[in-house]
Amino acid sequence: MPPALPLITLLTDFGAKDYFVASMKGVILTIHPAARIEDVSHHITPHRIDEAAYCLQACYRTFPEGTVHVVVVDPGVGSHRRPILVKTGRYYFVAPDNGVLTPILNLEEDVEIREIENQRYQLQSPGATFHGRDVFAPAAAWLAKGTALSSFGRLIADPVRMNWPQPRMTARTIIGEIVYIDRFGNLISNISQTQIEAGQIGRPEIRVGEYLIGNLVASYSEGQVDVLHALINSNGMLELFLKERPASECLKVGVGAVVEMNG
Repeated sequence: MPPALPLITLLTDFGAKDYFVASMKGVILTIHPAARIEDVSHHITPHRIDEAAYCLQACYRTFPEGTVHVVVVDPGVGSHRRPILVKTGRYYFVAPDNGVLTPILNLEEDVEIREIENQRYQLQSPGATFHGRDVFAPAAAWLAKGTALSSFGRLIADPVRMNWPQPRMTARTIIGEIVYIDRFGNLISNISQTQIEAGQIGRPEIRVGEYLIGNLVASYSEGQVDVLHALINSNGMLELFLKERPASECLKVGVGAVVEMNG
């Protein structure tokens, strides 16, 4: 069950210019005035489902047990794609069934997935362009009030999953890729510290594109100006950076770039 003082998080590509986020919050608070709402981000690149999936994966476990995570990055809004609700051992998720919850479904073993079908828990609207307000926000609010999952709709066993890239490991070599670029232009890979240790890579040599990095540093401050460096970030992932400069822009390296680590 959601906590006594329910917490709902919002992660969208709506930005801050329009009324979209405020409308979602208004719906939630109308249904459940005691709900607390926290913004994860509303600056996901428009329609970038993979970017939203990464941000959700990176932070969802930092919230209290029972938190309802709402994700609305929904280029298929108004189509036949399903709105879904997912329950894991500790959290709830409300999102379009477009693959945005792939990392959650990969990480969590005990999940219950339902389609949001019951019109009682939706707003009636003359159009189908704003399911964030009309479908996902009310579902989250009713869920936070303690509404049983079975009340929302049928169980589903075939949620959409995106192709979530996983590193390839051979003898003392890991081949991964850049999966996210943060606000500072740092390049975050899908290679984890755990994988590096499992591969017994001691003093690594890291290559991305035409750039070669000789070893890991411990912090951004250890970096030299205009030199590409690598470190293990606080989420335990291999990250590439330029000291106080956006590596993605300066080096023209983006999401999908191959990262090879040898040691």
